[in-house]
Parts: sequence; structure tokens; C-alpha cells
Amino acid sequence: MCSCLIGLVLVFSVSCPASAEVTVNTEDRVEVLRGQMAQITCNFVSDEGIGGMTIEWFYVTRQGEKKKIYSQDSSMRSVESRTQFTDRISVNGTGATGIVVLTINNVQVEDEVEFICLVKSLTEGTGEGRTNLKVFEIPNFPTIEGVQTGISVLQDSPSKIGTCEVKNGYPKPQIIWYKNNTPLLPILDEITIVPSITMESSGLFSVRSELRMKVVKENKDDEFYCEVNFPAPGGETRMMETERINITVYYPSTAVKMWVESPKGKIKEGDSVELHCQDNGNPPSSLIAIKHIQDMVMLHKVRRQDGGLYECISTDTDSFKEVSGNMTLSINYLEPAVVEPKGVAFVVQGEELKAMCNALSSLSTHTAWLKDGLQISTGHILTLKDATFDTAGTYDCVVSANEIQDMQTNGTLVVQVLGPPQIIDKNNVELEKRVDETVDLSCSARAFPTPNFIWTTSDGRNLETKSEEIDGVFRSSVQFPVNSDVTVFCNVSNEYGVAAVTFNIKTPKHTTTPATTTTTTTTTTTIHSTTGKNHKGNGVVIAVIIVCILLLAILGSVLYFLYKKGKICGRSGKQDLTKETNKDNIVVEMKSDNTEEAVLLGVNGEKQPLSD
Repeated sequence: MCSCLIGLVLVFSVSCPASAEVTVNTEDRVEVLRGQMAQITCNFVSDEGIGGMTIEWFYVTRQGEKKKIYSQDSSMRSVESRTQFTDRISVNGTGATGIVVLTINNVQVEDEVEFICLVKSLTEGTGEGRTNLKVFEIPNFPTIEGVQTGISVLQDSPSKIGTCEVKNGYPKPQIIWYKNNTPLLPILDEITIVPSITMESSGLFSVRSELRMKVVKENKDDEFYCEVNFPAPGGETRMMETERINITVYYPSTAVKMWVESPKGKIKEGDSVELHCQDNGNPPSSLIAIKHIQDMVMLHKVRRQDGGLYECISTDTDSFKEVSGNMTLSINYLEPAVVEPKGVAFVVQGEELKAMCNALSSLSTHTAWLKDGLQISTGHILTLKDATFDTAGTYDCVVSANEIQDMQTNGTLVVQVLGPPQIIDKNNVELEKRVDETVDLSCSARAFPTPNFIWTTSDGRNLETKSEEIDGVFRSSVQFPVNSDVTVFCNVSNEYGVAAVTFNIKTPKHTTTPATTTTTTTTTTTIHSTTGKNHKGNGVVIAVIIVCILLLAILGSVLYFLYKKGKICGRSGKQDLTKETNKDNIVVEMKSDNTEEAVLLGVNGEKQPLSD
């Protein structure tokens, strides 16, 4: 009996399987930018095969109505017609893996609804998952527009400052006003913020905000701008800022300012001065006058007399209230330089000269002395010690006021050094010239006062001279033909002394060498004269040479005679003279200037050949 009961229970357990259900999982939220593609994944778990399973997709309208847009089973797939998603959806997956994906293309704002994934099983029942689709649109860059007219501080109620606007955003953007980086909040009777929201035909939002504020004078330098905040995918909030604007604030003047517009810096005589005057009101008064000792002045090429107090008066055109300001105008000057001694200063050579240069000025001055463009001294006193002719020249005194560019004055001093002549360029005083050749001589000297040049020669002649002066150097020159050796003297003198230079001029000499033959018994002198012109000086020289040769011949004869007698070196008369004839011969060589001919004569009168 018991065994039969147990068998029945086992059969029931097999024939009556336990109940089961379909489990469906979907994302709670999917975010996407407008115009992009959205994908919603549906995961489900079921023990039943795909053959007995149906998958359907629905969406819930904003009125709460549930509408089917898609269905599929093992034998068919179907997209519902005449819905807002008909042409833009597709489903991936057969469900065999437990996953299907709904894809929505070109998402729009109106697609922001709740989607339902419904899975039906023949034996396990039904399961569903719900997903909210969130759509976002980045708005256009915000704009700001300030009022174009001025705002008076005398207005009793808040005045319009400007308007900010941001277009085509989703969800709705938010506008916040800022002043100098500080957010503005509404304040009764002082700050008013008026927003307005527009929904475009596309479903996007455009937001506009107007700021009104009661202004004060200090607002003239304030900067106003708007910040736009808007949500974006991923749960973040993004921000954009407009450009910054200023407003024009009208307020009455309380003071007047005066200044020199040009020239910049210190003013000197001769400048053209541009004075400006402005009150601190906005807008500035149209009735402004500049007065100087109660008179209007045109400040062109000012003089020092134009300096003094200047006043500017501003008159309010509404109340005719006057506000004034003033300034003191200083005109700087530099008078012409005065040099002492004036004109030309004279100093004796070796002595000292002092000169002074001054210029009256309203500013501190600097004095420099220049010669030939080079600075040689600073200070208003110039001291020239141990004067030489190099000291002479023109000295420029430059007085400048360094505080003002190009403000300077000049003075001139000419220095003359008194002294005796000094010869310069003593070269080429030894000259050689041919007879009848013209010679040019010059003599240069430095001196003051102007020296006198006198040219003389060693034979007592006075030569005609030409003189010139260049840069303090006096030069005299002469020109004459040369006939013979001569000495020329250049004498330079003035009241302080004398100097001289001597020129020695030589003419070349043409001489002949006589040939003389001397023996113990006779003396023969042969002279071959050169062809051409004989001069008196050459004849004297030739005569002297002949006399010398004769004396040598006589001396040779005497020596030879004593030798023969044995009176020299202990020799006796018995010695053989013949053997020594060649050794003791006295030979005289005579040459002609023209033929270069030479003759050798022995003591016995025979010609001998010329040997090396």
C-alpha cells in the first residue's frame, strides 16, 4: 500500500513541473544629443526557447497613453505604422541570446518619452523593462546688447542696462547676470531682472533676460555680462559667457582738470603749446573757456612772458552752475651765450689765456668747449696754458640745458698766438741740379703777426718771392735757373723774432784723369782731354794732378839712383842689376776719360803690357 502511494507522488512531481516567469532588465535612462542615434538594450531571461516567445516595444505618450511601435516572434518582425517612430527605428537580435536592442535614428525633442520592452512566454508569463530617453540640445552662443544711450544718475527708478538672449537649447537654459564678476540678484527699487521664455517650433527653448538697475557715477567703469547654464549628456552642467559691456553714465561735473597736451615734458621758448581743459562731468559741458589774466590767448611760439596762471571755467548748460580749475604754465628759456673776451683773443707764445662762456637760463646748464669739432674742455671757464701756435684757432662754446632736448646756444672765440716764426718742413735742403736747370724752392713757417720772407743767395742776389697763407701756415716760394753751386737763404721775420733756412744747391762735375809716365831719366805726361766744353774749375784740378805726378817721378828717380849706388838696404854697387830689373821697375798708369786707354812704362822707357 505504501509503495503504491510513493509511486504516485513521484509521477505527480514529474508531470506537474514547478511554475516560472520571464525576467526583463533595461537601463533606467538613456541620454542622447538631438539629431543623434539612441540605442536601448533589453535583456531578458527565460527557460523557454525562442520558439514560444514574443517581444514587443512600446512608448508612453506625454499624456500617459501606451502605444506599441514594434513586435517580433519566431516567425515574423513587424514595425507599427503611423507612429512618430515608424521610419526611424530598428531592432537588432532574435532574442536567442536574451538580448535585443532598439535603435532610434535622428532623435528629436519629442522623442523624450518612456520606452517599454515587453517579453511574453507561452508557459512562463510576461515580463517588461522601462527606459526613459533624455534628449539634449546645446544652445547657440548667448548674445548681450547694452543700451545705446546714456543713463542719468538722476533717474528715480531702475534704468534698463541691457538684454541677454540664448536660443535653441534643450532642456531650458538658465541666464545669470554679472557685474564685475559678481552675480546680480533682484533688489527692490534697485535691481530688476525680467526673464522671458519662448518655445520654438522645433521644441527647443529660447530664453531672454533684461536687466534694469538704478545707476550711480561709479557704474561708469563697471563691466556687465551674462552667464548661461545648461544641462548636457552624462549628468554634467555646462556654461557659456557673453562678451562684456560698459554703460554710459551721465552725471554732473564737480571739478575741472587742465593739462598741457603738447609738447610733452618741459616747455621752452619758441614752442607751440596746446592746452586742454575738461570737467569731470558726463557729458562734458559745452561751455568751457580758458583764461589767462582774464584774456583768451593763442599759445603759438611762446615766450617766457606767456608763463603764469591759466584758468578753465566749465558752465553747466542746465543749471548754469560754474566749476573752475587752474594750472601754472612754466616757460623755460636759454639766452644766447656770451663769450669773454669777445671776438679775437691774443696770447703771447708760452703764456696762459683764460676765457669764459655763460648763458642765462631757467634750467641748470652744461658748458662744453670744442675745437675742430672735438670736445677739449667742460665748464664755463676755458684755460689754455703754455700757448703754442697749435693753440691758435676757433673755439666753440656750447651751452645746453639737458632737461630739454635740443635746447642749446653757441658762442665763438678766435685765439691768435703771438710769437716769432717757426720754420716747418726743413726737408730737401740739400739739392743737386744740372747747370741751367730751373729750381723751385719753398719755405714754410708759422708766425703771428704775419711774417716777412726775404730770399738771398751766397753771391749776393735778392730773389723775387711769392707768398700765401693756409690755416695759419705761411708759405713763400722762389724760382730761378742754376748756373753753378749756390747757397740760398730764406729769412723769415716779424716783430717777435727771426728764423731762417738754408738750401745748398750743387751742380755735377765732369773731370778727366791724366796719364803720367816716369823714368829715371825722363818724365812724360800724356793728357787725353775729353771732348766737349772745358770749364775753369776743371783746368785747375788737372794742373794740380800734373804737378803731383811730376813730383812722384822725381822721387822715383832719386830712389833709383840711391839704389844703384848701394846706399839703400846695405846693397853694394857690385850687385847684378839686370836680374832685379823687372822687380824694381816703377810703373805709372795713365788713363783717358774717353778711351779708357792705359799705358805702362818701365824705368828703361819701354812699354809694358797691362797686367792683372
